[in-house]
Amino acid sequence: MENGYVLRFVLLLLLVLLAVVYPSSGAHDFEHCKNSVKQWASSSLRSDNKNTHILKDLLFFLHVPRTGGRTYFHCFLKKLYSGDLECPRSYDKLRFDPQKPNCRLLATHDDYSMMSKLPKEQTSVVTILRDPVERVFSTYEFSVEVAARFLVHPNLTSVIRMSKRVRSKSGGISTLEIWPWKYLVPWMREDLFSRRDARKKRGPPLFYGNDSYDMEEVVMPLHDYINHPVALDLVHNGATFQVAGLTNNSNIREAHELRRCVIAHPILGKYVLEVAKKRLDDMLYVGITEDHRESATMFANVVGAQVISQLMTSAANNSNTTEQDPPLSDSSIDATDDQGNSSSTTEAKSENMTVGKLMENYETCISSLRSSQSQRRTASLKKVSPANFTIEARRRVPENALKEIFSLNSLDMELYKYAKEIFQKKHQIMERKLHDSATPEKGHMMLTNIIPASTIVYFIGFIFLVVFICFFKSAKRRISKIKI
Repeated sequence: MENGYVLRFVLLLLLVLLAVVYPSSGAHDFEHCKNSVKQWASSSLRSDNKNTHILKDLLFFLHVPRTGGRTYFHCFLKKLYSGDLECPRSYDKLRFDPQKPNCRLLATHDDYSMMSKLPKEQTSVVTILRDPVERVFSTYEFSVEVAARFLVHPNLTSVIRMSKRVRSKSGGISTLEIWPWKYLVPWMREDLFSRRDARKKRGPPLFYGNDSYDMEEVVMPLHDYINHPVALDLVHNGATFQVAGLTNNSNIREAHELRRCVIAHPILGKYVLEVAKKRLDDMLYVGITEDHRESATMFANVVGAQVISQLMTSAANNSNTTEQDPPLSDSSIDATDDQGNSSSTTEAKSENMTVGKLMENYETCISSLRSSQSQRRTASLKKVSPANFTIEARRRVPENALKEIFSLNSLDMELYKYAKEIFQKKHQIMERKLHDSATPEKGHMMLTNIIPASTIVYFIGFIFLVVFICFFKSAKRRISKIKI
């Protein structure tokens, strides 16, 4: 019996000695990860971009998902840049060629590592950030919304067959092929079909409950979603990883290992956050989704004004070059026709554009875009009824779930706070410049940036009508007195 105790004591002592002499694999992994992440961060912070407030030849719109960036793309950038100036990888186009002539605009969900493929000294970057808790809600809801569109099919096999047929015929690209939705939507789609199949077998429940974010008979509950490995990899702290250039879609070779290190050892996230903050400092523009009106006005004045000036100068130079060109041979006529069409299209986009007109176009465009998006969302969510994601429904989400989202997105919370500070400083500088340079004509332009021209016309008309009525009544009283 005593020998047994002695043997156990000796084994325990050996284990203790081994732990002291040879550190645990966890400790070894941490040291390896710390060195790797610090080395990457150090090299990333060494880059020094000059004149970041001036628009360069290429504009890279780094679109963080669910921040309202689609609105900026369609209602600002599409109004400024003609299609021939768009680089061959803007959202839906999966082949990117930075050598394409006249490539001036790249708008994509790709992360900052895309800069490794771009002429860095000739590229300006813009982005928009959103409150991280709101962005998680929106990502969850959009995943469900897009996945629900496929519930018109009897099963997943039918969905896959149909998708292949449609793609081969149209040659187009769907949401399922754009990062991060190419991961999030199929995951959610499979989940929706499995829950629908389970309801068919068991029959519908007597009561679904009144919390759309916790209706497990119909859709994956929010709590399960935010704690799933897919969400931990793609959604949480997604803005920080995207701005730093470390998403699972990164162009950096060591990105996968760096991401693994930061997720396994959250304390190393501070190095990624530091790099992301530096990236924001170097950007031409950083917008805030929640400060929608101010962000749009600043985009028009800071980015839009420079794009207009740049394209008008380019169009003028092209026009002068065309006038001085010698006669062309027959073999070059086709190529020249294409270039001429491109030049005229570009000129048409910028020739009569002003910041005021850009804001007017934006107001009209955003109203139409929101209406069509709302209709599509409503139609999709009917397929997962009675679940319905509204502002009121969000308010009923338990406080502990909100705290958990907050905790899981600690890096994004810090980056968002920093982005708001940058936005406030640049917004104040913009207002000061506009105020200092204001002439009657520029003052009118500033006013139209803040208030749409149509609203100003209606207001002036209303004032005129009130004055006319008052004058008419006063004249009527005078005539009455004269008759008496």
